[in-house]
Amino acid sequence: MTEEKKKAKVAEALTTDGEFMLEPVPLDARRSTRSQFMVWIGFGYAVTGLIVGGNLAGYGGTGGMGPMMAFWAIALGMGALYVMTSFLGVAAQKTGYNLALLSKFSYGSKGVVIPLFIMSLLTLGWFASIAGMVGEVWGKWIGNPSGITVINPENFGMEGMNPISLEEFLACAIFGAVFTYTAVRGMSAIEKVATVFSPLILIVAVIAGIVFISQAGGVGPFLEDADKLGGMGLGDGITIVVGSWIAGAIMGVDMFRFNKSVKAVWLCAAACFVMTNPILNFVGYIGVVVNGEFNYVFWMLGAGIILAILGVVVWTTALWTTDNSELYCNSMYTGPALDVFGIKAQRKTIVIVIGVLGTILGAAAFYQLFFADFINALGAIAPPLAAPILADFFVVGKEKKYDHKALEKQPAIRWAGVISFAVGAVLGFVFQYVTALPYGLPSGLFALLVSFVLYIIIYKVTPDAKTDAKVVAELGK
Repeated sequence: MTEEKKKAKVAEALTTDGEFMLEPVPLDARRSTRSQFMVWIGFGYAVTGLIVGGNLAGYGGTGGMGPMMAFWAIALGMGALYVMTSFLGVAAQKTGYNLALLSKFSYGSKGVVIPLFIMSLLTLGWFASIAGMVGEVWGKWIGNPSGITVINPENFGMEGMNPISLEEFLACAIFGAVFTYTAVRGMSAIEKVATVFSPLILIVAVIAGIVFISQAGGVGPFLEDADKLGGMGLGDGITIVVGSWIAGAIMGVDMFRFNKSVKAVWLCAAACFVMTNPILNFVGYIGVVVNGEFNYVFWMLGAGIILAILGVVVWTTALWTTDNSELYCNSMYTGPALDVFGIKAQRKTIVIVIGVLGTILGAAAFYQLFFADFINALGAIAPPLAAPILADFFVVGKEKKYDHKALEKQPAIRWAGVISFAVGAVLGFVFQYVTALPYGLPSGLFALLVSFVLYIIIYKVTPDAKTDAKVVAELGK
């Protein structure tokens, strides 16, 4: 086969794959609002929601906060995520662009590698972490009848962490392979999994919260215990909430491009940030106050065989949808990033390679050893990624320059996007690890706002404005 025929075959596969990795999603390929709504319910079900709620209740030595302040931390944090995700989704829905195509207009045809590379690493880390979360629950349920320890965290200086048994290692490897297989099948497979299990996910989470309140003796005694918490400020709480989901907010671009209307975008974002994730935040908060443990599945494992089976099944299937989305979106970042360097790769091939790598990392205890540091770094540098996209689409560039014909007319580097993100990322890191903002302001959101304003200012003094004027004029001819 000649080189030209090989390239033509790959190009055909990229188009017939049905996932539009390098092109806009046409209107006749958009998905039903119901199916996308279910995807977002399942996508919002991640253990981080429980962890965040637990942190707000003092888990991990944070000191925690009272129930009213916790409510506002969750409401304001999730509210900010909801608004940002929805606006990114509106841009994706109106253009049909994934993150790679949308970012070309604010980062440049070569500069787009910056957000794509960062999101590729983030989604790989999340895939590995979620595979580890599933393996951990199965390991606790099965136990360690083999008596074999694969990884002992104490050997890495991690005191107080449970060793990784052979059973947990194998569970992580097996389910990582299953998640990879369904992600290879694309968005339709993710929708099928979500449609079946998403309603059950919400029901079990709500029931668990009610049971915990009952164990505390009712709402009154629970609030009395929760009111004793203190030591964490509202700004810190908001930062934790936002940091736990900023990657998911940006990932939404690659799913919202399949929506049929702007109204569907706002509805689907609400499924995650108004319904699913806040519920998990509150359940995690309640669980730590009552039992000292944020993960209600661990309680179910000791509450009889029926509840144990239900807990394991719901946990696995819920995270199945989330991990499918992580791996699916990863291919949407890795593929276009490789394309920038002239490397053509099929989406399914990317999914398999990244899935195998993520499964190996997950089985090798990435979640147990590095998840906390991963989340902190994520909350520090990721929020400003979205600022150039939002500022360009809704303020300086607006929709007129996002014509499909302009995709190939973008300059290699758009300095307004690169510089504003770099400044925001540095500020986010400094405010997270070096010096705190006054009044306990959330560092990630502050860095995003700085990048947003900076993009608008820089845009006017760089060649970007003149380039856009020229492109728009050519499109009007």
